[in-house]
Amino acid sequence: MLRRARAAGAAVVLLAAACLGLLPAPPSAAAGAPAAADVNREPGWSADDIREEQRWVLEALNVEEAWRVTRGAGVTVALVDGSVDGGVAELRGRVTVGPELGPDDPGARTGTPGEGEDSATRHGTAMASLIAGGGTGGGRGLLGIAPEARILSLPLNFSGEDGTIPPEEDVRTLRNSPVARAIRYAADNGAQVVSMSLGAYGPHRAEREAVSYALSKGVVLVASVGNGGDSEYAAANATSFWNFPAGYSGVIGVGASGPAGEPAPFSSDNLSVLVSAPGVAVPVVLPGGEYGSSDGTSASAALVAGVVALIKAKYPDMSPQMVSRALTSTAASASGAGYDDHLGFGVVDAGAALARAGELAGAGRTPPAATPPPVADEHHFGVGPLPEEPPRPGADPLHLWLYGAGLLLGVLAFAGAVVALTRRSGAGGPA
Repeated sequence: MLRRARAAGAAVVLLAAACLGLLPAPPSAAAGAPAAADVNREPGWSADDIREEQRWVLEALNVEEAWRVTRGAGVTVALVDGSVDGGVAELRGRVTVGPELGPDDPGARTGTPGEGEDSATRHGTAMASLIAGGGTGGGRGLLGIAPEARILSLPLNFSGEDGTIPPEEDVRTLRNSPVARAIRYAADNGAQVVSMSLGAYGPHRAEREAVSYALSKGVVLVASVGNGGDSEYAAANATSFWNFPAGYSGVIGVGASGPAGEPAPFSSDNLSVLVSAPGVAVPVVLPGGEYGSSDGTSASAALVAGVVALIKAKYPDMSPQMVSRALTSTAASASGAGYDDHLGFGVVDAGAALARAGELAGAGRTPPAATPPPVADEHHFGVGPLPEEPPRPGADPLHLWLYGAGLLLGVLAFAGAVVALTRRSGAGGPA
């Protein structure tokens, strides 16, 4: 099972944010934890039956309707997470590994998809399979939401025996953050979508600026909202604490839903939740090609990143704002009450979102100029006689004649003076 470390310095960051009026009063440091998912092995699952196990997820997201249009070919999804085992059959040949961007080494090393069983690699491989799993051939193996998309793996440096993220104060004291570096790297290296199934309780200036930079380049950012829905803080305050990067403006924050479209009890509930996706017992691929299940908003974010990849494959120039609009305007809410802070606008509908994206893309085109219909001269708006034609603008005729006569007299006088001077100069010359 994968659990990321509780941030030891979170209380300091959160207290500062609360003092600025950005966030509610923070919980204790022990109550805050980055967004995480539990990834468990399922010994009974094989490549032959995994499709049946994941059927409910694909149906909940209405993916097969979207697959009639696109399967994500040509799109690269940057996965900011643990390492990805690119050797599993579902991902083989479609994983590119970027530099490791952990805090102890700001981007100097090059990572390699891990073959070990550490929890960070398990988490990264599981999320990659949900986004772009392509099956194993012959109708076997797990299918991701965008099975023809590519993965750009940007592994963060997890530390500790249990694959935990470094303590919060270690990250926040850096001039830049690993997440910020990863977002900028993705935006500069061909990624159209960034999936972040991680987070921390507290904003970071470098991350906020990196988010703005990526959005300005048309990159869509997706992040999990966190698993604090059943925490003591949530019970005491009727809301969950905000998780970042999901809490940054412009990022699509994703909550977790259950098999019936209901909010998952653990899913964080606050205004950072934009949409939701299945996050309970979601089938995934593990390193080495085994299968497991994932519980948490991490899986939900990866699924929505796959839906975004389908939209960007069909409409590559669509802005992040329009992609978000396509998702939110077609999401299905179990309560039918519109937006709420548990499910956001509802569970994503891939088929409907793709169709809506087409409508938005068409609405964004400039229509040709329309030719006004001809109108007969005697027709006009209103009743009664037509008004008389106004006088034409211009000089008064009398003033125009006076001006012309004066000009003519001036020219004649000038010519006479020239003639007189010429004669005088000729008469006074030498004999």
